[in-house]
Amino acid sequence: MGMVTFVDETTSGDRGATFGLEIAEERLTVRELIRRRVFQEVAEFNARSAPQVFQGLVQPENTERVLNGYALRTPRRIDPQAQAQRALAAFAGNGFLVLVGDRQLTDPDEEIELALGVEVTFLKLVALVGG
Repeated sequence: MGMVTFVDETTSGDRGATFGLEIAEERLTVRELIRRRVFQEVAEFNARSAPQVFQGLVQPENTERVLNGYALRTPRRIDPQAQAQRALAAFAGNGFLVLVGDRQLTDPDEEIELALGVEVTFLKLVALVGG
């Protein structure tokens, strides 16, 4: 079992959340890596008592973007399956890039080797002002 570190960054240079996840497999598809990351962040959100703001890879349904994440309009649990589908759709639509080391991954079905201590960067694309 190895630790994979997930790092969120934006194209403006902001480095956000960093967290680790134990993964038993040595190889996973990009799709499965995204799914596990999303399931972990949703599980952590759902485990907190009376959470107000979700901080995750993609915006859940019926939320409003705020400074530190996405505010729920009504308190509720987030569905990890629906959130994973939103994340995969965002990946397919270039909402974010996935980088392992210096390599950008573009195919959700590509298998990647998870070497000991690997860092996976999720680069969120920020729209240009006036563009």
